[in-house]
Amino acid sequence: MHVCRSLCSVSFRISNSHETPMAPMRPLVPGVWVPTLTFYTENDEIDVDTIATHTVRLAEAGVVAVVTLGSYGEGVLLSPEERSLVNQAHRKALDEAGFAHVAVIAGVTAQSVKAAVALAKDAAAADADAILVVPPSYYRAFVNDEMIEDFFTGVADGSPLPIIIYNYPGVTAGVDLTSDLMIKLSAHPNIIGTKFTCGNCGKLARVANAVEAVGPLNPDVTVDKGGYLCIAGLADFLVPALSVGGAGVISGPGNIVPKTLVRVYNLFAEGKISQALVVQRQLSQTDYVLTNLRPDGAKIALQKYFGYGGGSRRPLKRRLDVKALGELVSASNIEQMIAFERSL
Repeated sequence: MHVCRSLCSVSFRISNSHETPMAPMRPLVPGVWVPTLTFYTENDEIDVDTIATHTVRLAEAGVVAVVTLGSYGEGVLLSPEERSLVNQAHRKALDEAGFAHVAVIAGVTAQSVKAAVALAKDAAAADADAILVVPPSYYRAFVNDEMIEDFFTGVADGSPLPIIIYNYPGVTAGVDLTSDLMIKLSAHPNIIGTKFTCGNCGKLARVANAVEAVGPLNPDVTVDKGGYLCIAGLADFLVPALSVGGAGVISGPGNIVPKTLVRVYNLFAEGKISQALVVQRQLSQTDYVLTNLRPDGAKIALQKYFGYGGGSRRPLKRRLDVKALGELVSASNIEQMIAFERSL
């Protein structure tokens, strides 16, 4: 039985009764979303010019949304003011390049409801369209379903932006939401999706089956009509996720090979499943290596193949050098995937 969800709060950003209602958000549509990198100058300041170059490149590749300040975006290493600057830089670059329709999803990493709501308000002020929120994990010994439900309900009640749950045990001390809890949370009118970086396709399928899932299998279902986004968090199971009701993917390697991910999604959406699987098999081989590069390694790859990148903030800085990248390339089909990306 599908969960019923209120439509008003996904069509308009939630606001407290004493606040002026905010403008309708940009449509959040299925497809390829990329968790963008944060770039720095030599003085370790935010490099808005490189951010602009990169996000426009992604939009030109066919990406339908960019996700800032996630694990790839080093959000936990930035101050609130820097987070706002990053969100503003993405929105400004997209608008000025003619990609006003591409959504900006702001990553929110905070351990308290109050802090998360504050970051959500900052993201709204920077003209973001939704927020991606990880569960609390610092007090890991006390984290249970009740605490997680209270956290997301509190953030959803106070956030002026709709929420996408970020289920990523790798960065939350192993906190991994169950499908039952996700389905329960999906009933909140301001929680509109989940990113499954747990890599559990079965869990995604169970949630998609319980909600009005947005995606190629349900072309008439949209977020503004109460649909729910079940998004793969890794590109290596993009086709499997789509086949069970997924909406697309938010994948770190999309920073490097965005056109390849878009090609897989489009082939599936067009019903060309066998062709999509051919590219998916190649992508799954490379995705594992590219994902393990993480933000600092991804920047080195961007520098090598596309001429920009730079470093990351300490303690990530210089975790992987050019020699190590060369060894990874020789042990994988990255070069083949880059050649395919350039051919598109």
